[in-house]
Amino acid sequence: MFWDLPAAACVRSGDREDSAMKILISANSMFNVLNFRLGLVKALREIGHDVAILAPFDADHAPLVAMGCEVRHLVMDNKGTSPMNDVQLVARFVREFRMLRPNLVLSYTIKNNIYGAMASRRTNVTFVPTVTGLGTAFLASSLLRQVACALYRHAFKHLDHVVFQNCEDFGEFLKYRLVSQRQILLIPGSGVDTTRFQIAPMPSSDERKFLMIGRMLRDKGVEEYVAAARICKLADPRLRFSLIGPADAQNNTAISLEQLQAWDKEGFVSYLGPREDVRSDIASAHCIVLPSYREGMSRVLLEAACMGRPLIATDVPGCRDIVEDGVNGYLCTPADSRDLARKLQSIATLPVDVLTKMGHEGRAKVVKSFADEIVIPAYLKMITETDRL
Repeated sequence: MFWDLPAAACVRSGDREDSAMKILISANSMFNVLNFRLGLVKALREIGHDVAILAPFDADHAPLVAMGCEVRHLVMDNKGTSPMNDVQLVARFVREFRMLRPNLVLSYTIKNNIYGAMASRRTNVTFVPTVTGLGTAFLASSLLRQVACALYRHAFKHLDHVVFQNCEDFGEFLKYRLVSQRQILLIPGSGVDTTRFQIAPMPSSDERKFLMIGRMLRDKGVEEYVAAARICKLADPRLRFSLIGPADAQNNTAISLEQLQAWDKEGFVSYLGPREDVRSDIASAHCIVLPSYREGMSRVLLEAACMGRPLIATDVPGCRDIVEDGVNGYLCTPADSRDLARKLQSIATLPVDVLTKMGHEGRAKVVKSFADEIVIPAYLKMITETDRL
């Protein structure tokens, strides 16, 4: 279902609910919470809820502490598939839930969703996971997919709500009977701060600069991007291609730093490493590219569109929801570097005024459907309705 959001249901900054709750947000990194859930955390704090964060510690926990959140370190192996480690992870969730005693847990990322849901049954904690993408398991072998389905089915069967970010993901969960129709809530992404991500003037340079932002994973289409860049630069050396994002992530499809540096040395793609703030990089590019194999709702594409940049992305869930082919960018075939190269070359030939028009179309789409003003009230309404169950 979509949340119906009449004006009266939207909680404004400065309002305070009659009954404050303790809300625990769980994810696989503090980075995930700070970069993707910050608007929600701020809104919850502003209306009087106590917010705790449960995730592995990293450098991003300090800003959350400064905001007044209680932060708890969660020991977990994001990359591994050891059953023993996963059993221990469930036990850690049980201990944390019993100690923190939250009124509600909002969970994100795969392991937190599955094993946190299992722990919630043992502790009688209200638990609402958000499925932010199907992950490698659904893109891999049938055996791995069967294991993932069995875990999801067992973990989610007792939950009242499961949030999805696009229709196709919940369609897959219904297809494999991992959830029932009554459990499904659809909230379009994690929200975008449209005041922070403002329209930036299009670079006037004759050089066309393309940028891909994301974790350096095969599933994100990094290899296809590099191959397409090679094709395009051989045809037109003036084109510029860059990559931004962390390497050596805890993921089975991670691309090593050594490989990224080797590509950089070839001269077809520049690897710029991770960034705390990508706004200046987006502003200096003519087009943002994401050839991902599948997304929940791509935050990178939303932020880039919000800043007025045309997009090139694969024709897959979580990307085609944002990119309207020929309007605010182009869609390409998944795992097809030659088709990606064709779309890159199409953007390279467009004049700046056409690119600017595409960018403005993208921002209008974000403001209408994906902004914080749309997404955060949907979460706040869901929280209020859940508290009444």
